[in-house]
Amino acid sequence: MQLLPDPVRRLAAWCVVLLLAAGVGWVAITLCSQLRTAVTPVLLALLGSALLGPLYRKLVQAKVNASVAAGLTCVAVVAVVGGAVYVVVAALVDTGDQIIASLRDAAKSLSRHFGSAGTGLDDLAANSRQLLSRFGATAVSNVISGVSVVGESIAVAVLALLLVFFFLRDSHRAVDALRSVAPRSTADTLEAMARRAYEGVEGFMRGTTLIALIDAVCITVGLLILRVPGAIGLGALVFVGAFIPYLGAFISGAVAVLVALADRGFVIALWALGVVIAVQLLEGHVLQPLIQSRTVRLHPAVVLLAITAGASVAGILGMLLAVPVTAAVSGVVHELRARYGEPGSGPESGSGSGSRPETGPGPGTAGSRGPAPSGS
Repeated sequence: MQLLPDPVRRLAAWCVVLLLAAGVGWVAITLCSQLRTAVTPVLLALLGSALLGPLYRKLVQAKVNASVAAGLTCVAVVAVVGGAVYVVVAALVDTGDQIIASLRDAAKSLSRHFGSAGTGLDDLAANSRQLLSRFGATAVSNVISGVSVVGESIAVAVLALLLVFFFLRDSHRAVDALRSVAPRSTADTLEAMARRAYEGVEGFMRGTTLIALIDAVCITVGLLILRVPGAIGLGALVFVGAFIPYLGAFISGAVAVLVALADRGFVIALWALGVVIAVQLLEGHVLQPLIQSRTVRLHPAVVLLAITAGASVAGILGMLLAVPVTAAVSGVVHELRARYGEPGSGPESGSGSGSRPETGPGPGTAGSRGPAPSGS
C-alpha cells in the first residue's frame, strides 16, 4: 500500500532532482569563483576560438600547417586588438578633455536645477582637502588594488591568447578525447551536445561582433554629422558596450546623449538621442533577426535574466560571459529535445547502426582536417 499518491511522489522526485541540480550548480560556481584566475582565461579562450575558428579553418584548407595557422591567427588577433586599442586610446586622448568637460558642464547644469544647498560640485570641490585627508589611506589602498588588478588582467589576457593557440591547433582531437572518456552508449549524445553548445557560442560571437561593428559605425557617423565632440571615442565605447546586451547599449548611448547635451545644446541632444534610438531599433528589428536567427535565438527575457545572474555571480565578467554560456546551454537543450523529445527520436532509433549523429555541415565532421567545434 502506497503512503503517498502518485502525483505527490512525482513532485517529490522532481524536487529531489532540482535540489541535486542546484547543489551541483552551486558547487561548480563556487569552484569557478575560487579558481577564477584559471577559469577566466579558459572561458575567454573558448570565446576567442569560437570567433577565430573560421579564419583558422580557411588557413588549414589552404594547406597551411596547423601550428602555423594557429600562430598566424593569434598574431592577427594581437594586431587587430592592438590596432583597435591604439585607435581608441588615441581618440580618447585627443577628445577626452572635450568629453570630460562636456560631462562636467552637464553635471553642473543638473546640479543647478536639481541640487540642494551644500551638495553642489563647488561644495564638493571646497571640501575635497578634508575628504582627501579623511579617506587618503583608502584611496592609496584602492590604487594599489587597481595596479594588482591591471597586472592580473594582463596575465589573464596572455594566458587566454596561449590557450586560443592550443584550442585552435588541437581542436580536431577534442571530439576523439570526449568520446574516449564517455561511456560507449552516450558517446554520440555527448559529441552532439558539445557540437551544438560550441555552435551556439560561435554563432553568438560572430553575430555580436558584426552587430557591434555596424552599431558603432552608424552611431559614429551620426555623431560626426551632428559635430558632437569625441564622436570616434564614443563610437568605440558603443562597440565595446555592444558585447553586453541591453545594458552596454544603454550606457554608451546615454553617455553620447549627455555629451551632445552639454556641448551642443538641447536640440542636438535630441537629434543624438534619435540617432541612438534609430540604431537600436535597426539592431533589434533587422540586424538581430537577420544575423543571428540561424545561429542563436534567445528570448529577451532569458537574456536579461542571464545578464542579471552573471552580474550577481562575477560582476562585469559575468555579464560578458552570461549570454554565450546561456547560448551554449540552449544548444544542449535543443539537442536533447531533438533526440528524446520526439517519438522515435531516442538513442535507440539511431545508435544501432553505429553512425554518429547528424550535426549539419561544419568543421570537425568526418573527413575534415579542420577543428571540431567542441572547444574543450
